[in-house]
Amino acid sequence: MPSPRILCISLSPIHRDARVLRQLAVLAEHGEVTTVGYGPTPAHATSHVQVPDSALTLPQTPVGVVKLALHRLRSAELDAPAVKYALGALAGQSFDLVVANDARALAFAFEVAGGAPVWGDMHEWAPGQRDQYFVWRHMVAPLMDHMCRTYLPRCAAVTTVAQSLVEEYARVYGVTPELVRNARPFEALTPQPVPEDGTLRLVHSGGAEPNRNLTMLVDAALALPHLTLDLYLVPAGDGGRYLRTLQERAGGSERVTIHDPVPPSELPRTLNAYDVGVFSLPPDNFNMENCLPNKLFDFLQARLAFAVSPSPEMARFVREHGLGVVSADYSGESFVEALRTLTPESVTAYKAASDRHAHELSSATDVATSHALVTRLLGR
Repeated sequence: MPSPRILCISLSPIHRDARVLRQLAVLAEHGEVTTVGYGPTPAHATSHVQVPDSALTLPQTPVGVVKLALHRLRSAELDAPAVKYALGALAGQSFDLVVANDARALAFAFEVAGGAPVWGDMHEWAPGQRDQYFVWRHMVAPLMDHMCRTYLPRCAAVTTVAQSLVEEYARVYGVTPELVRNARPFEALTPQPVPEDGTLRLVHSGGAEPNRNLTMLVDAALALPHLTLDLYLVPAGDGGRYLRTLQERAGGSERVTIHDPVPPSELPRTLNAYDVGVFSLPPDNFNMENCLPNKLFDFLQARLAFAVSPSPEMARFVREHGLGVVSADYSGESFVEALRTLTPESVTAYKAASDRHAHELSSATDVATSHALVTRLLGR
């Protein structure tokens, strides 16, 4: 009996998309996986449709923009250049299961599914991904809302990353997703001791993007003389402009170091050399306010203490497990005050808590949920 054929669509650079890579590891245990996305063939894929980097994921063409402006949403569903390219590349192929990562892939997934079940994995609250911007609110958000309203009820399974998003999808679209967090596999690491001189080594990893509040992290680290800050950053598509801004903000201080990014698989071992994982995100939109990002699980498996902003999901995660400190508000001053409360003794205790919860908060539960979901869908 031939193996099931599974199509996984993620209009992202899959080879460095940690969530999708974990998803692919599950899918590959159930069949042969074809991926659609940017960049080279990712791990676990049998075959790959590499979308050209120049092909956009939204209908940002003259005709597509007119359709968005006139709210001709049904007509615009498949107009994104990336989708058109991939549809051509997949012509004539059939699949037993199609996975759509994010709302912009939903119509595409149903177009190629041919009656096969579709699993919609909603990484964020789709209509609100960039709703702090006028153009998104008035031209793109209606398309994302249309995609969710039209296709999520037709999906054989829906998943999302945090309980607040489960509740919002249920409230707005009448579909209750299963919870598959951004947790990562258990890492056999131990907490490293805090330096004897009392220096606390802060660390952050992620994208070098202005909306990630990284200048505030630099300012906060420089405000307290016993802190250092190391940043492992993926450059944004701005030619390194924001990275240069961060370097200028650090003012040549030896206490702030910007590193090249490391592969997702190497992050916990790299971060394990530090003491406190730091992350603060202003609540500029629904997703930013309700985020439970990958990096928290990176910090946990690295056995770090935490210092985070009071985003509800992050604050709950840190407080429930005794992992670190939460700032009183989203200001830089508040973050400095939270950092000021950290001592070598408290950081050692928080790191020990990360170690105690590393098994419990690893991806094992999420992997089991995903395996059960795929088994159910392929058995339909």
